[in-house]
Amino acid sequence: MAGIPFLNRRPAWMQGAGALTTRWLESTMEIARWENMRKAGRRWGWWGAGLGTLVGLVVYAPASWLAQGVVELSGKRLLLAESQGTIWHGDAVVVLTGGPGSRDARALPGRLNWTMRVSGLGLRLTLQQDCCIPSPVVMQVALGLGRVKTEVRMQAPGDAAGALQTAGEIGHWPAAWLGGLGTPWNTLQLAGALRLSSRDLSFEWAQGRLRIEGQADLLLENVASRVTTLDRLGSYRLNLNGDAQGLLQMQLTTLDGALQLSGQGGVSTSGMRFRGEARASEAERGALDNLLNIIGRREGDRSVISIG
Repeated sequence: MAGIPFLNRRPAWMQGAGALTTRWLESTMEIARWENMRKAGRRWGWWGAGLGTLVGLVVYAPASWLAQGVVELSGKRLLLAESQGTIWHGDAVVVLTGGPGSRDARALPGRLNWTMRVSGLGLRLTLQQDCCIPSPVVMQVALGLGRVKTEVRMQAPGDAAGALQTAGEIGHWPAAWLGGLGTPWNTLQLAGALRLSSRDLSFEWAQGRLRIEGQADLLLENVASRVTTLDRLGSYRLNLNGDAQGLLQMQLTTLDGALQLSGQGGVSTSGMRFRGEARASEAERGALDNLLNIIGRREGDRSVISIG
């Protein structure tokens, strides 16, 4: 029977049905492929939109985000008010306050300008302000596994090439700015200048611990106060130095003046501690008596200063 052609020939109605079935199957498979492609395209579209949104948030993140981070890190004592621009390039008014609930606030003149960019595996933050940081100060932030290290560098004044140095003056500020911190600074109403310089200064945060290397000097020049009749109290130096364990040590000395200040302390994981004293020169004890009562706890001719 296999050799008889007409017995192997399928009826016309069966041939039409088979062709119809085949075409239906092909059409169904084509629709399924189209649906899969459409779903894949939709998924890629969502991924693309999400990635674009993320890139946009990073590139155009507002300066207010950086300002909020500074507020939290400083315990609401340092504010970047009226911030403009982005976290990468912006400016703001720098304000000192007494912290949560305080009504004291003191702003610096002009605006602080910053520029931040990716540098290697970290970030490079440049700060400058006409009144107080005339030469750019660079914070080089290196990111590592479980660690963040920040090195402080200064651009040499007048160096158009932008060469960085590890030692020099960071900036200078009016002593009256400290009045924004509240008591006792708002009572003292200081005049004079604060000058901050550093050498090989760096901060490293690793495994939940802050390590400080290098040193900084804070000079208080020609300090005066409205609570005394003297035109000038003196000039002073606060030396800040990172020790072998990475802890910050402080030492206060008097350079000259009628008010004699001295003391030492440090910052550790348990907080800040400082012990010092204030004395008046023999000729100016009467004029400085009220000031000594404000500075610390009176013990005879001296005032004991204790923090922490």
